[in-house]
Amino acid sequence: MKIEVNTHEKNMIRFAAEHPEVLVMSADLGSSCEVKKFRQTYPDRYLTMGIAEQNMCSWAAGMCREGYRPFLHTFAVFLYRRILDQLEMSVAYPNLPVVFVGFVPGITTPGGVTHQSINDIGVLRTVPNMAIFDIGDATEIEGVLDLAYNYNGPVYIRMLRKEVPRLFPANEPMQFNRARVLSEGDDIVLLSSSICTEEAMRATAVLKEKGVSVQHMHVSTLKPFTDPTIVEAINKSKYGVVTIENHLDIGGLGSAVADVIAENGLGKRLVKIGLPGYPHGASKMYLMKKYGIDAMHLVSAVEDLTGKKLGVAESDLEAVRFVDFLEV
Repeated sequence: MKIEVNTHEKNMIRFAAEHPEVLVMSADLGSSCEVKKFRQTYPDRYLTMGIAEQNMCSWAAGMCREGYRPFLHTFAVFLYRRILDQLEMSVAYPNLPVVFVGFVPGITTPGGVTHQSINDIGVLRTVPNMAIFDIGDATEIEGVLDLAYNYNGPVYIRMLRKEVPRLFPANEPMQFNRARVLSEGDDIVLLSSSICTEEAMRATAVLKEKGVSVQHMHVSTLKPFTDPTIVEAINKSKYGVVTIENHLDIGGLGSAVADVIAENGLGKRLVKIGLPGYPHGASKMYLMKKYGIDAMHLVSAVEDLTGKKLGVAESDLEAVRFVDFLEV
């Protein structure tokens, strides 16, 4: 597995070269959100809006109406919780193509509850017209800007930054509203997103060794959520579905899957793995283990779903591959 550095920074510059109407707006976090070099490369297309996210959102709506395509950059929590009224009334209601690039989603920051966007998907899934992308690796960072641009409406991206693993082939970019199949099987369907996909990959090999056939699918489009391959996989599963996500266990991927199961009459059991409540500040790997969104808790969920004790120990799992650091 290869680690890529500052992938979004390079991709944003590449993308802007192809689309002269693209602007970058930053809420005083240009360096933290990897657009410092963009400012140096395209100084006339970079707007520093200060710590005034609501104003930045209103500006973006106005710039859209003048033919520009603004990409807003700050921490994810400030792009839905602090500006929800402006996001809904100035952008989503008129269906304007503003892209909200939200960094350090969920527990990828040690900054505590003021900086952890743990219910952003749940909130924004209820906003009409808005698409939601949840990034899992460097390959998806390289492809998401093009998907957001082509959607031609409001888009929210849960972006990863700095040292990011490349889990998926560089020549297989993410697809709109289509899950990525990582392993095939018919006992259970495992749906993962964001940083939880890498952790889930640690568990799937040992689950196979223990005789559990796993259809592991990585989900990067959280809205819309109408992927027919997910419906097909759930329908053929013997025991049901496990979801694991860097978000509360309500409102996010697990809830979207529950909707799909109910709406399609699939009649399958669902076990949701997500954050149980507000986490505190600490390193990413510590928080994943403490709040139960790691590989061992995933194994326990599979045991619950199948009714089988698998006898898996931490030492049986693939080595931890995360890049972990304490930085706000």
